[in-house]
Amino acid sequence: MKFIVRTMSEIILASKSKVRKDILQSNGIYCEVIPSNIDEDSVKESLFKKNASPEIISKNLAELKANKISAKFEDKLVIGADSVIDLEGKIISKPTNRTQALDILKSLNGKTHHLISSVCISKGGNMIWNYTEKAQLIMKKLKLEELENYLSKISDETLYAYNVYQIEGLGKTLFLDIKGDNNTIMGLPIKKIKDYLKI
Repeated sequence: MKFIVRTMSEIILASKSKVRKDILQSNGIYCEVIPSNIDEDSVKESLFKKNASPEIISKNLAELKANKISAKFEDKLVIGADSVIDLEGKIISKPTNRTQALDILKSLNGKTHHLISSVCISKGGNMIWNYTEKAQLIMKKLKLEELENYLSKISDETLYAYNVYQIEGLGKTLFLDIKGDNNTIMGLPIKKIKDYLKI
């Protein structure tokens, strides 16, 4: 089902992510922001127990976020999104401190991983569209001092918003090869969203 957006006031972003809001706005989609505040860790833990793939976990989280807010604002379209780092089948969550950030970089160091971003659009508490996209990133093999030096140049705001790398900024220097769309890596496959909304 396609939904033609006639005014941007019809859209809510169910996320506190400034990155995702900026991606939407830079593509002409101006929306109200109402974070869903779901307990992502408990959802992930439940899905882990069911042996859900990283793609399913990302998609389910995006859907839960969108459905929760859209049930409260039935006349609006609600965008929910989620991104996960998939390292050999293991999900790596965003760091909550710089020690965790360094540990994440060490785990990715010299390896190939995937960044999975899912988006869901809901109306009246039900999902009406969803899409999941995967990017592949190969990180350089770096010395510990190089990883520490990289982190010393990254602000807290950037670190906690983009996970451990900001792909359109200094984070790009960490990689040998990147296959995928930058917006997807930053958390929102905007091209598919625009196609669906006919914008």
